Amino acid sequence: MKRELQYEVTEEEDGLRLDQYIAGRCMDLSRSYIQKLIKESRVTINKNIQTKTKTAVQESDIVNVSLPDPKELEIKPQDIPLDILYEDNDVLVVNKPKGMVVHPAPGHYEDTLVNAVLYHCRDNLSGINGVLRPGIVHRIDKDTTGALIVCKNDKAHQKIADQLRAHTITRSYRAIVYNNFSEDEGMINAPIGRHPTNRKKRMVTEKNSKEAITHYKVLDHLNHKFNYIECRLETGRTHQIRVHMSHIGHPLLGDEVYGPANSKFKNLQGQTLHAATLGFIHPTTEEYMEFSAPLPDYFEKLLKTLA
Repeated sequence: MKRELQYEVTEEEDGLRLDQYIAGRCMDLSRSYIQKLIKESRVTINKNIQTKTKTAVQESDIVNVSLPDPKELEIKPQDIPLDILYEDNDVLVVNKPKGMVVHPAPGHYEDTLVNAVLYHCRDNLSGINGVLRPGIVHRIDKDTTGALIVCKNDKAHQKIADQLRAHTITRSYRAIVYNNFSEDEGMINAPIGRHPTNRKKRMVTEKNSKEAITHYKVLDHLNHKFNYIECRLETGRTHQIRVHMSHIGHPLLGDEVYGPANSKFKNLQGQTLHAATLGFIHPTTEEYMEFSAPLPDYFEKLLKTLA
């Protein structure tokens, strides 16, 4: 089955390089993969094949991207229980547990959310994101819990990806952070990019970075200068909440990457962060839907301990 993405260039996008334009429209595809598709004559502008990545797009251009069929999946479906918050023919919303990786990666091909979803959905998953990430349109970190959407077909994937790009999806998180706040509400507008020496780490930087905006609100002042907060994402960069809260002096409890080296809570498995609310426009019905994932037990117990 032919799988094709189609976009119309807006006034604001006029003049962008072709690879840059596609990367902005389909955030799931890496820039290097997009450049490969262009060089393989899989991209057209107004039905004319393009082979140069630096070609500038113009307002009202129709850009088509022809995606190759996914390779035969080598990732094995696994009968891993899923906490399903909602499911229909287009989307699946799951409550991801702590410790579960979202998609396979080199050296970690089993026991991921994708393995579980492959078993549950069989062949009903979008292929836009390739062999290792079928159905995955966004992700949350291994030790972050909560609501995550999986797309069952390419149309749903593209519609949800468009909403992510337009920052119209509701994503609200709960976290426990260090230190008291001078203001109980605020916004962090600080660009995030890769750390110069540790590629798995992110940092606030102006160099080779992307816009990142997080809104936060203190829900409860806890003992030992800890605070229970809500964070609402306007953008969705890797480790965004963890980087931003650490940047303003409020790292997440349990965060071994961006938090303090020593913690009095020794048995935590990573950061205390939960994706509590997820809301989006349904790709078929076009109705707004919102789902809430209950706090995990460990989080509830921590709140009682620190109250």
